[in-house]
Amino acid sequence: METVTRIAADTDIDTGTAPRRTPRPRADALRNRERIVAAAREMFVEFGPDVPLDEVARRAGVGNATLYRNFPDRAALTHEVVLSVTSRTTDRADEAAAEEADPFAALSRFVHAAADERVGALCPMLSGGFDKDHPELLAERRRLEEAVEGLVARAMSAGRLRTDIAVGDVLVGLSQLTRPLPGTACLDIDRFTHRHIQLFLDGLEAPARSELPGTAATLEDLRRRP
Repeated sequence: METVTRIAADTDIDTGTAPRRTPRPRADALRNRERIVAAAREMFVEFGPDVPLDEVARRAGVGNATLYRNFPDRAALTHEVVLSVTSRTTDRADEAAAEEADPFAALSRFVHAAADERVGALCPMLSGGFDKDHPELLAERRRLEEAVEGLVARAMSAGRLRTDIAVGDVLVGLSQLTRPLPGTACLDIDRFTHRHIQLFLDGLEAPARSELPGTAATLEDLRRRP
């Protein structure tokens, strides 16, 4: 009898006891979660990471109970927003690398796409009280770094990118040019973003038109904490 029971367990033979299954989230529950993350991303950009969560729920079109059922506190919501923005930005890098034959055009396309993802909005979020070293976030950050490293390396190998810069210069410049200015009177600042991004890209293209002060910013420089 013991042998039959063991075989039944190993082979999923029906012994009259239904196997336990983890319930899948309903489609409407997934949509609510996605709406909350999208609304939070928009409002963090517009007003900073301390925007009231009930305002996030209102913009997402859900009740406060739904928001807190998905994200019990601000740290959990911020974690998901950072993860979402990082993942979407990496996807834009992969798409540019796959679809653009000219390596500098691929880098340029990525930088403009990353601006649309508002990657600079991550900076004030990263100073908040949540786990920046969460394995999920570290893995996604590394995926982004590798994707951008690939774009930079290909453009430089093709002679299309100046050689006195490094990946960190691209990421720092992108962050500075796309960082929101919450609470300022510059309400139309977004309309200048792609204009200034293009000026930045023109400065990256080879041949170099000037000598840069200081040294190139590497990924190690960006990871180093004070």
